[in-house]
Amino acid sequence: MFVWIFHRISGLLLIVLLAFQFCTGLVQASSAQTESLKTAAALHQHAAVNCLLVFLVIFHGLYGLRTILLDLGMRRERLLFWSCTLLGTVAFTAFLVFYFTEIVR
Repeated sequence: MFVWIFHRISGLLLIVLLAFQFCTGLVQASSAQTESLKTAAALHQHAAVNCLLVFLVIFHGLYGLRTILLDLGMRRERLLFWSCTLLGTVAFTAFLVFYFTEIVR
């Protein structure tokens, strides 16, 4: 049940966050910027927004893969859940280490 709810909510959040990142990227590229646009553009590079976006992409993708495998007939639902969760945790931890050691200094 958790995966079903998380997958739907993360899909909606991904739509909102990707649209936000796209729009703030366009604002950064434009030459005419007001004070409110500068504030929105500053959020484009905010670490929390970027980390949340990567977290949602990783887990939404892995839980989507889990759903596909279940639809194709795999019977080990609990094993798939824990495998995807463990793989997602390892991938996100690796991202955090890379992000905060190489990107954000």
